Amino acid sequence: MKKKEIQEMKLRPVGQLAALVVEEQAKLRALRFALAAGKVKDVRVIHEAKKKVARMKTFIREHERKN
Repeated sequence: MKKKEIQEMKLRPVGQLAALVVEEQAKLRALRFALAAGKVKDVRVIHEAKKKVARMKTFIREHERKN
C-alpha cells in the first residue's frame, strides 16, 4: 500500500473499515486455498493482504480508544 492510501484509510469511518476487514479476510482465505492448490504464483500477495487487514484493525482500535 502506498502512503496516500494508508492516510485515506485512516480517515474512513469505523463501520466502513469493519466491512473492508471482512471483505479482505475473505480474499485472504481464498488466496490461502489457492496457494494450497498450487494456483498462486506470487506469494507476496498473501503477505500484503495480511498487512492490510492488520492496518485496518489497528485503525478501528484507534477509533475505539479515542471514544
